[in-house]
Amino acid sequence: MLGAGTVAAGGLLATAGIPSAQAGDTASGKPVPSDLAARRRAGPADRTLAAAYSYSGNYLLLHDGHPVLARSYGMADTSRSLPITPDTVFGLGSITKVFTGMAIGQLVQQSKIGYHEKLGGYLDGFAAEIADNVTIHHLLTHTSGLGDIYTEANQPIMKSWTSEAQESDGLLALVRAAPLNFTPGSAYLYSNVGFIVLQFVVAAVSGQTYYDYVRQHVFRPAGMASSDFYTRDQCRDSRRIAHPYAAQDPRSGGPRVDRLKDGISMGTGAGDAYSTVADMVAFVGALNGAKLLDAQHTWLATTSKYPVPVPVPPAGKPALYQYHCYAPLATMVDGHWFIGHSGGSSNGWSAVFAWYPDEGYVSVDLCNYGPDEPRAVAQIG
Repeated sequence: MLGAGTVAAGGLLATAGIPSAQAGDTASGKPVPSDLAARRRAGPADRTLAAAYSYSGNYLLLHDGHPVLARSYGMADTSRSLPITPDTVFGLGSITKVFTGMAIGQLVQQSKIGYHEKLGGYLDGFAAEIADNVTIHHLLTHTSGLGDIYTEANQPIMKSWTSEAQESDGLLALVRAAPLNFTPGSAYLYSNVGFIVLQFVVAAVSGQTYYDYVRQHVFRPAGMASSDFYTRDQCRDSRRIAHPYAAQDPRSGGPRVDRLKDGISMGTGAGDAYSTVADMVAFVGALNGAKLLDAQHTWLATTSKYPVPVPVPPAGKPALYQYHCYAPLATMVDGHWFIGHSGGSSNGWSAVFAWYPDEGYVSVDLCNYGPDEPRAVAQIG
């Protein structure tokens, strides 16, 4: 719906042996985006990095629905000697925010939510300065001013949750007490809390839990059969779900260890849904095909809303422009626009997806070794 490129998800689980294409070529007469061209040069370097324990994950690149490059490296679970395969399930981190944005967009399309309506119209229990001033737009664009709940003091509370109900009740209590750092709409501050609040807006308006709503109205219509929210116990017991590996203390380094026990029990509207590379391609296909929102609301959700501060690029590197949409990010590098999001944590997850509507490319990278993963991925190209 948003561009000429076609996206399809069928047949992706058998693509691990696809050879790399040559960089610098064109697709359908269009130049390959420079940041993807390097990926297409994958060869001995990725095997070397994987062997050096610098990279563990799945990478998939498609053009017009056809796989161009697929790679699987590393271990999903070292304790059981389970290798990563094309259908391994990974934590998505903040990519989950895009699913939350789709849920909100669906409720907007149904006239049950308004992007510029105040939070207090949907949820109670917040201070008046928040309830009467923060809008859904502010929450989606990280301009609400809401502070953090992932503090050292709150970690024992979060780790004590063992069920969906406990996590839901506990999170709601924490976000209701979150401070306001600035006047809503006056500044930008990346906010996980904002998307956790949106999780409860979805539940309150839809009458379903956030998790059930996303399962039924995002994952199912998109054909994302392997995507879900899982408890720690489910992740531990499954042979398909990768474990995250990172240094126990990222500040001091050290060997990577299994960090599965260090996450909270379930994901939230801000992060930690689980998916596969094939399912993420299916999600882009559903977005492009207006299966989640109609064409007009898809456009509304995926167009630029608020500029994101970005650093000045080094000499000789192209400028980067980035904007928050209603959950995804719209980014332009070297004249090429893409829609996507990244996610990850010091606990070991690293994930990114990018969709180039004009050129027809989709790139998905899901990894379970962190936090140095992005550097290794960049070397793999």
